[in-house]
Parts: sequence; C-alpha cells; structure tokens
Amino acid sequence: MEKTFKSKIGLELVIPLSVLLGAILFMTVSEKPSWLGLAILLPTLFFIVHLFMTTHYKIDGDNLTIKSGFFYTKTLSIHTIKKISETNSILSSPATSIDRIEITFGKFDSVLISPLEKKEFIGKLISINPRIEVNYKKKKSSGIKS
Repeated sequence: MEKTFKSKIGLELVIPLSVLLGAILFMTVSEKPSWLGLAILLPTLFFIVHLFMTTHYKIDGDNLTIKSGFFYTKTLSIHTIKKISETNSILSSPATSIDRIEITFGKFDSVLISPLEKKEFIGKLISINPRIEVNYKKKKSSGIKS
C-alpha cells in the first residue's frame, strides 16, 4: 500500500528567504530595472517555490522514496533503515522545515527530512521494519517541581 507524506513547510525557512529575495527583487526593479537581475532572480524564485511545493516522502511497499524538486530523488529499502532521530540540523537536505528527522540507513548513510505528519510517518516505517531504533528529542521541562 502506497502512502505519500508531504514535507512540513517551516516559517523559519520561508520568512528569511522571502525577506531576502523580496529585498533583492525590490532593489532589482526600483530606480533602473535590471533585466539581467530579473532573468536570474525569477527562475531562482520559481525553483525555490517548486522545491517547497514538491518535496514529499513516499512509502510504497518496502521502499521509501524521497523527492525534492527537479533534481533530488532517492529510493531506499525500509529494511536498511537502522535509526530515526529527531533533529533541528540546518544542513542542506530534502526538507522544507528545521523540524526534521534524520534517517540512518545502510552502512554509513543518512538523510534529513521533514514530514508534516512525523509520528504517522515514523509509525508506518516501524510497522514495516520493527528493528528501527527511534530517538525522540527530550522535551524541556518547566523547571517546576511537584
């Protein structure tokens, strides 16, 4: 049975990118418009929006396919997954949020992704491969002792 999980879109990535690209666009078109600048900026904007809209993770049988934009597609056997860990790493990855999970598979491979329905996604992987070790981040306590 096939199930597709969309990537979570995090404001912590969207807002800075929007401000930066908006400022560049404003500077490019204010006073004297730069056609070269627009020719570079508009495809860049399209590419970033496309990445955010198309990043997803598909579980199909025993395989997990990670798709992000035009250029990144990776398929791996769920039975090769050793560990899933929650992380906020900002390393480049097929994830559109900083609320991520790291999937460790094979000998030394790993990938960072950000499924919107994280618990359901992890549960689906574990139902296929119950040997997966899951490490959740520790929740911060309020410091109030009872």
